[in-house]
Amino acid sequence: MQRCCSSAIAKRWFSSSNNDKIVASVLFERLPVVVPKIDPTVYAFQEFSFRWRQQYRREYPESFLKKSDTRGKGDYQIDYKPAPRISEADKTNDQRSLQRALDRRLYLLVHGATHGSPSGKPVWHFPEKVYESEETLRKCAESALESVIGDLSHTYFVGNAPMGHMVIQPTEDKKIPSVKRFFFKSQVIAANKFDVKKSDDFVWVTKDELLEYFPEQAEFLNKMIIS
Repeated sequence: MQRCCSSAIAKRWFSSSNNDKIVASVLFERLPVVVPKIDPTVYAFQEFSFRWRQQYRREYPESFLKKSDTRGKGDYQIDYKPAPRISEADKTNDQRSLQRALDRRLYLLVHGATHGSPSGKPVWHFPEKVYESEETLRKCAESALESVIGDLSHTYFVGNAPMGHMVIQPTEDKKIPSVKRFFFKSQVIAANKFDVKKSDDFVWVTKDELLEYFPEQAEFLNKMIIS
């Protein structure tokens, strides 16, 4: 009984008397695949710390060091060759590939009609859906992402609450309702490619590239996306 009441309260809260649209948007990200390069300042500090500790290191007898050198030696040898940090997608600037910017986070943007765009023209936006009859806004966000990639088996939604909230007011010359957009975070899990549907184009972009797509909301997005 309590669950039913809670659901009714939630639906009343999301309903709007002035026909404002509630939209769930998904910030779908791929985490870094390789360890990011160390910042030069951090590297300099680590080098200084190492040299400082070397002044006070414990000195072992020469006989002990010779024994440790022979320990673990055998007839085998492992040749380690690190994988390249620059992929073919980086060289060709293929923004539709997940195999780019391996040391950065990537975010999915789709191109097409969206809610609140001027004149209904297709624009770049996050996967999204208008809240209708879903039990929770999180469920609405899941439906938004599922409609784009078709399957959520390789995704993980981080938490049940939105990570950010934005209100887009209507323009003065057009009588359109305002859009209240709630952002949810979801992450790629064990996948190198998605079959992106329901859009005429899509890109996987870094945070810096993402901000160039939304110059008017760049300040808000820069604060919402911490890393």
